[in-house]
Amino acid sequence: MLIDGFDRGVIPFLGYVMLALAVVAFVIALVAREDAYRAADKQSKTFWLVILGVTVAVDFLLGMLFLQIAGLVATIVFFVDVRPALKAVSGGGGRRGGNSSDGPYGPYNGGR
Repeated sequence: MLIDGFDRGVIPFLGYVMLALAVVAFVIALVAREDAYRAADKQSKTFWLVILGVTVAVDFLLGMLFLQIAGLVATIVFFVDVRPALKAVSGGGGRRGGNSSDGPYGPYNGGR
């Protein structure tokens, strides 16, 4: 009875979560500029689009656990390694507003 509830409740929920993460990672990879990947010294945009696209397809169509776990690993690598590097290169690293002349202690006004 407990195993039946686990198979009908938790496992499908985890599958939906893995699919959602893969779709979000794919969209982020799709929106990022190609030159940002080169500037961040990461694999190409095409590489990540293929890997994440296959992950979305496997999660959505096949549902094979081994391939889903491999796709989850690729998605986690994208979120933990590639996305922060792309944000740093693209200038999206800060959380607060400002411009390019802002220093660590506030705006630089040139000694005025």
